[in-house]
Amino acid sequence: MTQSVVVQVGQCGNQVGCRFWDLALREHAAVNKKGIYDEALSSFFRNIDTRSGGDGPDIYKGKICSLKARVRQSIKALLIDMEEGVVNEILQGPLRDVFDSKQLITDVSGSGNNWAVGHKLYGYQYRENIVEKLRKTAEHCDCLQCFFIIHSMGGGTGSGLGTFVLNLLEDEFPEVYRFVTSVYPSGEDDVITSPYNSVLAMKELNEHADCVLPIENESLFDIVNKIHQMINSGKLGSTVKQNSLVTSSAGSAKTVQEKPFDAMNNIVANLLLNLTSSARFEGSLNMDLNEISMNLVPFPRLHYLVSSLTPLYTLADVNVPSRRLDQMFSDAFSRDHQLIQADPKHSLYLACALLVRGNVQVSDLRRNIERLKPSLRFVSWNQEGWKTGLCSVPPVGHSHSLLALANNTCVKPTFIELRDRFMKLYKKKAHLHHYLHIDGMEQSCFSEAISSLSDLIEEYNELDATKGGPRTDPLRLKIAV
Repeated sequence: MTQSVVVQVGQCGNQVGCRFWDLALREHAAVNKKGIYDEALSSFFRNIDTRSGGDGPDIYKGKICSLKARVRQSIKALLIDMEEGVVNEILQGPLRDVFDSKQLITDVSGSGNNWAVGHKLYGYQYRENIVEKLRKTAEHCDCLQCFFIIHSMGGGTGSGLGTFVLNLLEDEFPEVYRFVTSVYPSGEDDVITSPYNSVLAMKELNEHADCVLPIENESLFDIVNKIHQMINSGKLGSTVKQNSLVTSSAGSAKTVQEKPFDAMNNIVANLLLNLTSSARFEGSLNMDLNEISMNLVPFPRLHYLVSSLTPLYTLADVNVPSRRLDQMFSDAFSRDHQLIQADPKHSLYLACALLVRGNVQVSDLRRNIERLKPSLRFVSWNQEGWKTGLCSVPPVGHSHSLLALANNTCVKPTFIELRDRFMKLYKKKAHLHHYLHIDGMEQSCFSEAISSLSDLIEEYNELDATKGGPRTDPLRLKIAV
């Protein structure tokens, strides 16, 4: 079975990563009742004999004892933050025993919401340390398939050092896929320099990532608000029940008081749970992570995938009849379930992947694709651009779930808004001096970054210009009888 390594960078990246590991352990505990270290666990976890100093070989097929035992689990991850706060919280929390101090890189001063400090200063200062820890983590993988980077775009460490790590991964592991989960700031973000940080980071994502899953804080906030409104109004019924795995930590390893962003982080963590389910569990039609990039990214720079997750609101009953199963597919293409402020139905699809978990048949997939196809506009040269995956293990508390990943031109408005916010500051040269005093940072970095973003927007414009044409069936070969 293939393995993956998670690199969580900055405050947001580490908080989301912490929720992912928490929920992933909960999923494996629900499936692996006997506590055996099996192939499913080996995809993201190691079983280490601490008597050998923690760097010994993985113990396969061994019994998993308590996390404090001599044989323990270790997560295949690297935690990076230039402030100690969040990482220290993780080390003092319930997950402290699954992280090794050798997996951590921290500083004390932070990046001060400055991309240049994260990328140019800390990047080069910690380069050798990061490369060494990445190599050691990769050495424990029999078949390393993918790196997952989790970071935010608005801050200094997540955007700057996060994209520096992305560059390193391309240099050191050019054959390994690089998936990036990027949390974009809202228009009302309290970091004034976030447009600079985001656009500078976008240039690196354009050039060095294989797939990017953009997620907007505003969308997460709206989803959490809708759930809370339904709960407070008492309209739970068959739609919602409280303490959903999607938005709550209830029942997991985490027992401390929830923080304001925990519900939002849980949604992103559930996206990653569903994305990695095929790598962690068996299924009749499992989808390899490299298949996502191969099938959904027809052009190298157009690798931004819009994600939607359903059910976001935990279904109260376990046995969901077929009608509700069909509703789940419809929900995945509605605006309310998108993790970015976008409307794919009124834009152009390049390709779409459906990753389904639970007791769902291939016939259910085919029926719903045929039902939805007339309402979705695909590019003329890829009318059958669907990729499907079936994992037999559902999320905890659900009978089934669906993650839809769409390569769609609907991401363009998000990028245009980001460019406009950047230009408002850049026209006045506001706050530039904070960046330009960092060694290696020049004003040309800004002009190149905004040019890269404008080129990306123009590529989407060219595709959108083709969507007004008539929809015709492809020509088929006629056989003379």
